Amino acid sequence: MSFSKDVKEELSRQISPARHCRIAEIAAIISMCGNIQINQNDEYCIQIHTENLPVARKCFTLLKKTFNINTEISVKRNKYLKRSKTYILTVKDKKQSYRVLSATKLINEFGEVKENLSVVSNLVIQNTCCKRSFLRGAFLASGSISDPEKTYHYEIALATMPKAVQLKEILEAFEIEAKIIMRKKHYILYIKEGSQIVEALNVMEAHIALMNFENIRILKDMRNSINRQVNCETANINKTVVAATKQMDDIIYIKETVGFGELTEGLEEIARVRLEYPEASLKELGSLLNPPIGKSGVNHRLRKLSIIAEQIREQKEEIGHDYKEYNH
Repeated sequence: MSFSKDVKEELSRQISPARHCRIAEIAAIISMCGNIQINQNDEYCIQIHTENLPVARKCFTLLKKTFNINTEISVKRNKYLKRSKTYILTVKDKKQSYRVLSATKLINEFGEVKENLSVVSNLVIQNTCCKRSFLRGAFLASGSISDPEKTYHYEIALATMPKAVQLKEILEAFEIEAKIIMRKKHYILYIKEGSQIVEALNVMEAHIALMNFENIRILKDMRNSINRQVNCETANINKTVVAATKQMDDIIYIKETVGFGELTEGLEEIARVRLEYPEASLKELGSLLNPPIGKSGVNHRLRKLSIIAEQIREQKEEIGHDYKEYNH
């Protein structure tokens, strides 16, 4: 089972004890994945479509517990995707349908269904607890969340921009920042920041999923931190090895060309110690000297040796160049 399904499974088992919160959740579900059929006698019939069985069960329970309605459930199979099923919940009774639509404020005072089943500025989501329920219903109806092992991504697909903006404002009321993009024919409200997704799960009251998400996030952060540390240490080791190799090359070059006789006592001592201990750190080299010196002192002497080696190379090049000019 995917992480997204786990979240929906957990949310589907939550039935708010407060009737107004249940109505807010029903309003979100009908608005996101419902449609209203009206016959020639202006009689309403509500249908809710979902591909998720726990969501279908949740809708059935919410309608039963809130309005004492037994909805009909049918299953439609996708011809092209044999494993894909769509669960359709239907409220056929016109009076019951009208009760639900009136309570969820999806019809106006004249009995007209709001365009696109809009819930924008709907009175059923004035309370903070109802906002939580509404967000939960919206996510159940058309939301998804990626496996945090792979990436952090939470989204809800909406039919219109006003609906997307409304959900964005609800999240902002809980100090959660979301963004909206257009994808094909839908407006996608999404969150990419891990800590913000944790807050969204908390708002929806998906506490088990929240703990699982946090555990994965902590492990990922630890792994990333260790990897950064290892990479940093590896880079430092590489730099140390490159520097030590260059120092060895310079010292050997001095020894083979002019010898150590022209060097000061301190430079000759560090040159011999470096040749004897090619893998030693600057601190270790300093402790091997008599008297011992610090890292900066060792570094200073080794740099002087590099400068001397460069000067010898330049002199050799000049002599070679002058010799060629003379023979020419």
